[in-house]
Formats: sequence, C-alpha cells, structure tokens
Amino acid sequence: MTKPTTAPIRYILAATLLLASLHAVALPQPKREFRGAWLNTVYQEQYARQSTLDNQVYLCLLLDKLRKAGCNAVIFQVRPQSDAFYASEIETWSKHLTGKAGKAPSPEWDPLQFMVEQAHARGMELHAWLNPYRVTLSANETPPRGHIYHKHPERFVKYAGKIYFDPAYPENRDYITRIVKDIVKRYDIDAIHLDDYFYPYPVNGKQFPDNKSYRKFGKGMNRDNWRRQNVNKLIEQLHNAITATKPWVRLGISPFGIWRNKKSDPDGSDTNGLQNYDDLYADVTLWTRKGWIDYLIPQLYWELEHKAAPALTLAHWWNNHANGRHMYLGQSVKKTMDFPDIDGSGNGNQLAHKIGLSRELANVQGNCWWPGYLITDNYKGVADMLEERFQSSMALVPSYPWIDDIPPGEVQRLKSHCDNDGTVNLQWEPPVTDDRMQRARAYVVYRFKKGAGIDLDNSDAIRAVTYETHFSETVPKGKYTYVVTVLDYANNESPKGEKTDIKY
Repeated sequence: MTKPTTAPIRYILAATLLLASLHAVALPQPKREFRGAWLNTVYQEQYARQSTLDNQVYLCLLLDKLRKAGCNAVIFQVRPQSDAFYASEIETWSKHLTGKAGKAPSPEWDPLQFMVEQAHARGMELHAWLNPYRVTLSANETPPRGHIYHKHPERFVKYAGKIYFDPAYPENRDYITRIVKDIVKRYDIDAIHLDDYFYPYPVNGKQFPDNKSYRKFGKGMNRDNWRRQNVNKLIEQLHNAITATKPWVRLGISPFGIWRNKKSDPDGSDTNGLQNYDDLYADVTLWTRKGWIDYLIPQLYWELEHKAAPALTLAHWWNNHANGRHMYLGQSVKKTMDFPDIDGSGNGNQLAHKIGLSRELANVQGNCWWPGYLITDNYKGVADMLEERFQSSMALVPSYPWIDDIPPGEVQRLKSHCDNDGTVNLQWEPPVTDDRMQRARAYVVYRFKKGAGIDLDNSDAIRAVTYETHFSETVPKGKYTYVVTVLDYANNESPKGEKTDIKY
C-alpha cells in the first residue's frame, strides 16, 4: 500500500488559480466518470404520505432531474432497516413506504423494479442500497410481526435502545446473504451497495453488548480483531454469493470518510476523527486488497479545509489507497455549496474545486452526491451548475476490468432515416454471442457533423446511453454521421461502432 499524502501547498495554490479562471466556463468533461446520487428512503416520510401513483410520478421526476444534472447512476435505498422497499418473501414491507411496517402498498407495486426500469429508460444505472445490521431506529420501536427477530431473538442485540443483528452469528451472515442473493437474482440491478453502518456508531459510555456471542465465538481473539473478522466474513460471503449468481453485478461500499487517523496508524490520514477500523470495525481497505468489493465511496462530507477531517487531505489519502478498485468521492451537497472555496479562488462554494480534484487524482473515477434530494431541489443552484458547467456532457460509468476486460462485438444491421421534420430514427440489433459477459447491456449513440471526423473519446458527441435498440432525436438542418457502440455487462465498449450518415 502506498504511503498516504496530503496536497502540497504549491498544488493547492495552482488549483485555486486554475479554478478561479474557470469561474464562468465549463470544466473539461471526461468521457468516463461515475456521477452518482444517493436517494435514501429512511427519514423520507413523503413516500408513506403519497399514493402509489404519486410515488411513481415523484420518482420519475427525481430521475429526470438527476439525469438533467448529468448523473448516470442512482443509489436507491431498498432495505433501510431489515425491511423491504420491494416485493420480498423474506422481509416485510418498509414502514417508510406505507407508514406501517409490514403493510403492503395499495395498489401494490414494486418500487425497486420500478426504479430499475425507469433508471435504465434514462440511460442510468441503478444500485440497490441495503443497510446490513440495523433493525430499529428508536427505543420505542419493535420489529413487525413476522420479522425474524421474533423467531430468533438470541441473534440480536439492543444497543442504545436500538435493535441490531449481532454480526458474530453465522446465521445472521447467511440471512443477510440470502437477502442480497434474492435481490440480485430477481432484479436487473447494476450493483449492491452498503453504506457506513456496520457495527453501530459508538455511544459514549455504552459498550456494544456482545459478551454472549464473544464467549461463544471469540475463541480467545482480541475482541476488536474478532469484530472486524465478523464484518470481513460478511463482505467476503456477499462477494462470493453475488459472483456466483450474476458475476457482472458489482458490490460497492460507502464507508465513513476516515479509515484510521495517523496517530493510530502511520498509514492513516492526517485527521482527527472517528475511525472505520477502530470504531465501526470496518477494515475497508482490506476488502479492496482482497478483491471482495468493486468500488468504494468514502463519505467525505466535510469542507476542504475542515480542521479535524479536511476533505482535501482525505481525497488524496483515499486516492493513494484505492488498491486497484474504483474510488468515487462521496460529497455532501450542503457542505459543498455552503462553504466558500479555499483562500484565493474567489468561488462562493467548493463545487468546482471538489469536482476538479476528483478529476485530477489518478485513482479517483468520479463523485456521488449526498443526498440526491438536494440535487433535485437545486440547492443553492447546484443542479444548474452541474448541468451547465461540470456535468454538461454525458459520461459513461467506468468499466470494471477485473470482472471482464474483453470488449463486446459491434451492433448489427444499423438502419437510419430522417423524417421531414428533422427527426432522426436509428435502429439496430445486438451483437450475437454465447458469452453472457459480452452480451449487449446498453448502447452509446454519438453524433458528429459530417466531415468533421469521428472521435469516440469526445464526450460532447454522446447523444444517449440507451438500453434499447433504437434511438430518435430532432436535429437542425445539416449533414451528420451517427455512430452506435455497444456496452457489455462490465461497461466495456465496442472499439469502433457502426456508423450511418444522415442529411436533413
């Protein structure tokens, strides 16, 4: 593992001067970049207040706004507290959907299936977000009838008044894995996503009550190491289950923003805050080294120069600890927009600096915005800025070469025609292959002015990412060349594409 670094002052000064000069113009747009947004369902009681139709209209509006802001992936929370925002035979319907735990929506519908279909219809990925261990949110809450807690209370603990699965029990790991495998098998998702809640955040003066399971399973291990081992076993088990079910479905983790502080470990970051490794027992860098997960989105929810946990320092640290897996930076919309940039930049917020930083760091492939609702609300103009300056062109989600690195074949029988009103219509067929990994997952449609040359690295030429085998748009008068390429299940792109000329 490379030693962590912080940004030298000369780089900071250079970056601020560059960003000041870019105050009114768009930043260069990479063709490959993860541009995600989290949509949490916990603490979002609008879903329970709205009808089925209202919820569907609302979710479509959210997706439209995120796509307009340039986002290409949605991380949608489907298991906020050992419940289901989808049709499950294992766990009960979420109270955050219907207002009462265990109560089915009426008319009944499947929000996860709906979101998969609607995200893909907009050319966006859908990552199913689960919280592994949390069962209740408050001391006066009890699991609904039919919950596994009532059948096996010995496998659960109460900590600070809340109920959690005890991570020590193999039966709990098997149960959580069963949940994940069921989702992966039944839904056409692009990834399984877990957030930062492993062992719960510590409460002052209260010890996590796992004496009983430690006596049963600890076997003399140091308790901290034993707890980390319990979480490690879950992550490895989830990886194996997903790979065996659908090897193209990714496993992503969004950990708390600090792995360890330098005062705890020479390889830690120059920070002073709660630690994944010591406080949540999540050894996330081990998971990337072992190849158990496909991406990390550390939650860098602080301003760039925060005294205890500067996002600038942490971005460099995580960049140096990607371990060959994808690294996206989790960004707080509010902190990004509320704080002015570092001295000398002239920017009233830190948006340009944070996006520029993510594009400069060699091992960082994008950003994810928390919460996505602040993007859709256009908090302090953030959606407008993303759309107009920072995410104005479409970007493809990066490929995952450790899953598969063979590019797919090209589309077949590409046909085109232009209507009298300037509507261009393209239609094609997928490449023929017996290899599931090389099958077409989606397609990229490019448009170039006739004679200007074809450059598939030019993100401004991308007109659509589509899961369909057709595309239409209305163009101004002129001559154009369209190119259609294939994206496979690991997001590899076919090398040349098929082209067709259009005149209107």
